Amino acid sequence: MTGSREPAEAETPPAPGSTDPGGWTRPVPPRAGSAGPGGLGRDDPLATVGPRYGAGSLADVLPSALAVLGVPGATDPLGLTAALAGVRRVAVLLIDGLGWYQVPTAAPYAPTLAGLVATAGRALTSGFPSTTPTSLVTLGTGTSPGRHGVLGFTLRVPRTDRVLNHVEWAGDPEPLRWQPVPTQLERARAAGVAVTVVSRPEFGGSGLTVAANRGGDYRGAAGVDALAGEMLTALAAGPGPTLVSGYHPDLDRHGHLTGVDSVPWRHAAAEVDRLLARLVDGLPPDAALLATADHGQLDVPAGHRFDLDTDPRLRAGVEVVAGEPRVRYLHVTPGARDDVLATWSAVLGDAARVRTREEVVASGWFGPVPAEHLDRIGDVVVVCNATYAVLATRSEPPMASRLVAYHGSDTAAEMTIPFLVLRG
Repeated sequence: MTGSREPAEAETPPAPGSTDPGGWTRPVPPRAGSAGPGGLGRDDPLATVGPRYGAGSLADVLPSALAVLGVPGATDPLGLTAALAGVRRVAVLLIDGLGWYQVPTAAPYAPTLAGLVATAGRALTSGFPSTTPTSLVTLGTGTSPGRHGVLGFTLRVPRTDRVLNHVEWAGDPEPLRWQPVPTQLERARAAGVAVTVVSRPEFGGSGLTVAANRGGDYRGAAGVDALAGEMLTALAAGPGPTLVSGYHPDLDRHGHLTGVDSVPWRHAAAEVDRLLARLVDGLPPDAALLATADHGQLDVPAGHRFDLDTDPRLRAGVEVVAGEPRVRYLHVTPGARDDVLATWSAVLGDAARVRTREEVVASGWFGPVPAEHLDRIGDVVVVCNATYAVLATRSEPPMASRLVAYHGSDTAAEMTIPFLVLRG
């Protein structure tokens, strides 16, 4: 496609401009300096960005936090140990939907956030796809999506026609089978660190929570005041090394429902600001706060929406559709792959890149993918460019097609996330 560039190799990032096994040009990674929101206007939010596993990604946050806490064998890919020498308590906060490119939009309603990004922030990348279930497990396990296997918002359960929605996952498939990689919280607890997870009460015990956060004591907290209070209480509870993981979902929810920079989104940004201010003010002297996000968001105009359920050309040869509107996984009937590739490429044109599973895995988007996880990826993978999306109005819940903002693809607006490091 015209102007499209592809993501960087997993684990060991190659030189910008080199070529991957599929013949795609790799992008220059995002700037990872301390530039504040005012410096973001020079960048293109719709340029493609590759995940930087092992060199500045969401997967590197908890391993670095464990290194700060002295967990034996923990690596420090983000280089935090020198800056946080003497820290014995670490709080990690994930703000759903707060991309690096959304910070300037939020700044008028979130001055604390804007100031912290300017003075204590840098950019990381999410994993791919840039979607909440994938990112939560990437953060929790400290590894790339290919390894942990939660490779999208929805995935086909291999050898069935069932599509698993990870945010509605009640426990089937069994989480320890579906996501077998030990979490960083389990590793910390085994080393004697007191570990607590603070999130919405309704998320406790879900399949996604078990996959991402097993190993921590769970505390339910609804709203920013309860979240801040529970995180600070857990952080100060004991005398020994302590790790607290918190999650706040509201900014993402309002972006989806009413769009980035809508009035509800602005109110949610102000709530994020209040949450950060409370946490910063309440940090114990020997504590640090690491705040980040799972992805950004962008609004998708009505004219940029394809519907695979009302276009018979897009349905031909496709047995099961998974993924989400910005990244589609197409599981095809035997022998139909090449026809599906050709048809989708012709219909979508420059709106998307349409590739085989093998090409996408070779590109390094997911990091290394073991054989047992390959069938979770579609035979054909459709990655939307710019502000395009592929809806499924009949085979997915109606609300999924009525959203204003989406994420999941590899634009800078979706993939680039802030990372704040603050001492007590």
